[in-house]
Amino acid sequence: MSGNTLGTLFTVTSFGESHGPALGCVVDGCPPGLALAAEDLQRDLDRRRPASSRYVTQRRESDRVRILSGVVDGRTLGTPIGLLIENEDQRPRDYSKLRTLFRPGHADYSYQQKYGRRDYRGGGRASARETCTRVAAAGIARKYLAEECGIRIRGYLAQLGPLVLELKDWDAVERNVFFCGDAERVPELEAFMQALLKSGDSIGARVNVVAEQMPPGLGEPVFDRLDADIAGAMMSINAVKGVEIGAGFASVVQRGTEHRDLLTPQGFASNNAGGILGGISTGQAITVSVALKPTSSIRLPAPTVDVQGQVAEVATAGRHDPCVGIRATPIVEAMLALVLMDHLLRHRAQNMGVESGTPVIPAAAPAGSITS
Repeated sequence: MSGNTLGTLFTVTSFGESHGPALGCVVDGCPPGLALAAEDLQRDLDRRRPASSRYVTQRRESDRVRILSGVVDGRTLGTPIGLLIENEDQRPRDYSKLRTLFRPGHADYSYQQKYGRRDYRGGGRASARETCTRVAAAGIARKYLAEECGIRIRGYLAQLGPLVLELKDWDAVERNVFFCGDAERVPELEAFMQALLKSGDSIGARVNVVAEQMPPGLGEPVFDRLDADIAGAMMSINAVKGVEIGAGFASVVQRGTEHRDLLTPQGFASNNAGGILGGISTGQAITVSVALKPTSSIRLPAPTVDVQGQVAEVATAGRHDPCVGIRATPIVEAMLALVLMDHLLRHRAQNMGVESGTPVIPAAAPAGSITS
């Protein structure tokens, strides 16, 4: 299997399966001298961790990360950094009945067609469990981006099924299990999820993420556009079916006079472009929104076929998220951090000595102005 590496200069190669002994990754290209400890990576892993509330999978994993290489005396060497997260509560027996069945909406069928075999234990590498390695690796990127450039990356739940949510308070996001920025809506979200759990069904969600204090100039103007790489990284997240940058699909109904972001000496008048023009960051906040589908791992039975092509019925046992979007915020933040880190190093490699001759225009538009 190829395609397990993200990035050009700052690369992350992940390995492991959902119900195997462990998951891990190798991070290469991290500059030397960065102060780094496992605790720097653990905060976001804890935010993503399963069994964090009754509304997510009850799989009991501590998700404690170990740094295996690349760090001596608390600082990075510039050599590959190995990270390992052991699986502590894997239950492959929960999936024994799926050995010969294809779950609708899952990668079972496509994996079987491509490789001639598949890991039926929770989907193997197709499981969202794999994203713990991305969150761990992004802890390195986030720390470097913050210390070297002051870049701050934050996300929040913008929609849960039919419930559209506003960002009213960034502090509120970390005070509830939904990553909701409106504390008054949390009881409504709890009631919705309780009814959903009782029904045995699942629901989709939308997550918005913002990168503030961005420097201008990151990204390439043709094939390696910053927005293209961000979109590709977001689409690599399990269950993501749509990505918007800036105004996104709302731009379909906008006129040019409304959509274009006017420049003034005081700053940009708006941020419909999402902080990226021509594939290159403008210095404004980068705003991204992703749509996550409802998980197909539900206990309600559905018709399917088996590996012999015969009619069968499937109902997924085990422990699953009724809404994968609830735990997706740290993952979406992580993917944005990994892309920005890679492009920062690429920009420095080619353009470190470039002087534009033009003053940097302040990023005056509100950082949280994302179309929801």
